[in-house]
Amino acid sequence: TNFIRNTLPDGLSYIECDSTLNSLEILESCLADSTPTTPIYFILSPGANVVADLDKKAEENGLHKGVSYHNVSMGQGQDVVAMTCLETAHRNGHWVILNNVHLMPRWLVELEKKLDEYAAEGSHEKFRVFLTSDPSNTIPIGILNRCIKLTNEPPAGLKANLKRAWCFFPKDYIEEADSKTKSILFGLCHFHSVIMERKQFGPMGYNMKYPFSIGDLRDSATCLQNYMDNSTGGKIPWQDLKYIFGEIM
Repeated sequence: TNFIRNTLPDGLSYIECDSTLNSLEILESCLADSTPTTPIYFILSPGANVVADLDKKAEENGLHKGVSYHNVSMGQGQDVVAMTCLETAHRNGHWVILNNVHLMPRWLVELEKKLDEYAAEGSHEKFRVFLTSDPSNTIPIGILNRCIKLTNEPPAGLKANLKRAWCFFPKDYIEEADSKTKSILFGLCHFHSVIMERKQFGPMGYNMKYPFSIGDLRDSATCLQNYMDNSTGGKIPWQDLKYIFGEIM
């Protein structure tokens, strides 16, 4: 990232081109660019939940788990299951996600050949393949070259953390919230960003690495919404909210 930022003439804009989008919006953009012969390859990183995002997009596209949307966790003996799902999806226009493909690097050579066969034969126009793996140097170059590659790199700096946290929430959700809820939600995002950033400094930041992940931020926002709905425009229950956010979460 630093190399691109410092080397390209407009590197900063290139790096931050999707900083105002959440993971679902980025995935939607990549889906528009994908084709039956162009899989989407997710390089996993801590805190990223690509399967949950893909589940939502599959549901939005009218696909059903186990019927037209196949989720296979790769491992010993799963290559046969994966090939069966791929064959069905190729002919019927289903989606297939193969998780943790780095666990089976030798089988990936077979997968590459099978994808070449599908490309030559011609797949259903709705057929899509998704791959997930940890960063690995055992993934065949042919697989990498044909894929749209995505990763969720942890933001660096308080500003980037704050922007990522705020963009995590759908725009419709923020626009529909009242001014009080928006203000508290922004405070939660700032709290999350400070916790994430100070963790880098070890004992100089905090004596313990207090967890307040993006999942905790999401759950806190849900609690906030419930409390604000029950308050019916009255007094904000600050003591309850502070205890939930600061002690429980």
